[in-house]
Amino acid sequence: MKLSLFTSLLFTSASAFSPGFEGKAPTSLRMSEEESSVKTTEPIVAEVEAEAEPALAGPQKVPCFGATPFYTKEPVFFGENYWDKITQEWGSAETGKYVRAAELKHARAAMLGTLGFAFHKLGFTFNNISPHEYLSVTQDVKFADLAAMSPIEAVKKIPIEGFVQIFGVIAIVELYEITHRNGKFAEGETVAPGLQAGGLTGDLGWNPLQVKITDDRRLAELQNGRLAMVVICAWLANDSIPGSVPLPFPW
Repeated sequence: MKLSLFTSLLFTSASAFSPGFEGKAPTSLRMSEEESSVKTTEPIVAEVEAEAEPALAGPQKVPCFGATPFYTKEPVFFGENYWDKITQEWGSAETGKYVRAAELKHARAAMLGTLGFAFHKLGFTFNNISPHEYLSVTQDVKFADLAAMSPIEAVKKIPIEGFVQIFGVIAIVELYEITHRNGKFAEGETVAPGLQAGGLTGDLGWNPLQVKITDDRRLAELQNGRLAMVVICAWLANDSIPGSVPLPFPW
């Protein structure tokens, strides 16, 4: 009896160290190990959730260059609500670059239009500075006849060939911006730089005077362009319908 009991105990102890043994630790020890593993994994889960929070926060606010200060501590940005919709709900930051470039191009066109309007009003017309008498010989359009008209009437007298030339120059500038990057023709591109997201910025890379481009100068150009858009609209309205603008005009 004693021998059989001793043999069974010996067999049990030896089998505990054999490869096929899958013994289990005491219940108290297993509980402490499980609690330890839970405590160890909790910080890792918290870190993963913290890293995932920004992705779940939604679109980030896109800053807009050109907010006008108006002598206040914080810049006042008119249209901020629509800017946020354009860059967050309807598009992205790249959409904002395109919208800003479109405003800049309209501003430049308005500045040229304002200068042309002023030159015509001041008498700096081609009949005084050009050696040619005719704008179009075939259409019998003289510079002197255009100078005697208002700017709006003079534009209406330009032949269709003249408008083709004007829009042809505009098309060349647009194609240049679409196909060039940093002033160089982009070779080997499957999609033209100007047709890529954020590709149109209004920067043509043309700076013959090597003027240093700073944010202050960029802002000055944008603000002058905004003023020119208001001025040319007011001038056109006043010349089309005299007295429609309740402000005194010098002409």
